Amino acid sequence: MGSFIIEGGHRLKGEIIPQGAKNEALQVISAVLLTDEEVEIENIPDIIDVNKLIDILRNLGVKIRKKSKGTFVFQADDLNLDYLQSEEFKTKGGGLRGSIMIMGPLLARFGKAYMTKPGGDKIGRRRLDTHFEGFIKLGAHLEVDPDKHFFSVEAEQLKGADMLLDEASVTGTANIILAAVLAKGKTTIYNAACEPYIQQLTKMLNRMGAKISGIGSNFLTIEGVAKLSGTKHRVLPDMIEIGSWIGLAAITRSEITIKNVSWDNLGQIPRVFKKLGIKLERRDDDIYIPAQEHYTIQTFMDGSILTVSDAPWPGFTPDLLSIVLVTAIQAEGVVLIHQKMFESRLFFVDKLIDMGAQIILNDPHRATVIGLNHKTPLKSTTMTSPDIRAGVSLLIAALSAEGKSVIHNIEQIDRGYEAIDKKLNKLGARIERVN
Repeated sequence: MGSFIIEGGHRLKGEIIPQGAKNEALQVISAVLLTDEEVEIENIPDIIDVNKLIDILRNLGVKIRKKSKGTFVFQADDLNLDYLQSEEFKTKGGGLRGSIMIMGPLLARFGKAYMTKPGGDKIGRRRLDTHFEGFIKLGAHLEVDPDKHFFSVEAEQLKGADMLLDEASVTGTANIILAAVLAKGKTTIYNAACEPYIQQLTKMLNRMGAKISGIGSNFLTIEGVAKLSGTKHRVLPDMIEIGSWIGLAAITRSEITIKNVSWDNLGQIPRVFKKLGIKLERRDDDIYIPAQEHYTIQTFMDGSILTVSDAPWPGFTPDLLSIVLVTAIQAEGVVLIHQKMFESRLFFVDKLIDMGAQIILNDPHRATVIGLNHKTPLKSTTMTSPDIRAGVSLLIAALSAEGKSVIHNIEQIDRGYEAIDKKLNKLGARIERVN
């Protein structure tokens, strides 16, 4: 198990280029299974979760060629579907939640798909019902082996259907879209997720020959087609990484420019950080964060305490609530963090309290942060990363603390952030990676 040794208390300065978006990459890479022609994808992040998916596709028989850093060419013209029932696949698929995304395209193109219960972050209940209910609506038959946690879906011919999703699941919406593009007839999806990841996926599929309308809304219409062709696609910069660097700059009182952020796809993110009192400027397509000695949390217009909560897009993404929480530790004022989606995502705050943060964990979904206003620095400590976002939040806290901190289980951070130690060390951080 790897660890970071962090010497905190240093101000950072410079430019940082965000990686490609992890969540989008998992979806668009899975989409290459829908065609036997070449698909070229640029700006793929070099992170554990994405590399695991690429490895699964390679073992499935997809021809994969790396053209340059972050650019790969995929061709799924000769697949070995028997691999899906092998013990190797069950092990590898079970270690990656994103592996569920290959089910939709395989079901659409070959009439069958198999999957063991996927893993991922331990942040609470993350059900798969939306995926499978969508497949069933399209005419697939689902079988579940409860002892082996193994799912199989099969269909002679998927047929378009009207469906109302019980939740605006991003991966569920993507998987249903991937299945419906080759179904016979028209599919409508109401209460669809409409995050930029979904918009990117649907635009890519349309370039491949799909007929999807309603892009950017929560009502999608898909006219099934007989065949899809190859295309080229570029993954957006990762909005979660961008938000992480905004929070890092504020709490460490650093001057950072985040390059090429695709500002128009950031939604509420800049606005929410501005509510924490953080100054940030749009400079062309960059975000400039000046060094601030203090930042003050806004209140609502009636003077009541600010609440920051997650919501389906275009609401604030749940993946950044951990970053907002840790950033607020050194703000002036009080904020209530309300994590609605996952009941275990705030359980890392005990480590921040050990460092001297003033946080009240009201219940599994809500935490009140009373800002220290940089009057008292955080103390260094030793901690373990429980998931990707909490791990980065702990790293940000450690970079702002006095002394040396240690974070264990950094593989969790590596699952979502590419070479984070090297990136931040170039800005003046002092992070040592050890095994």
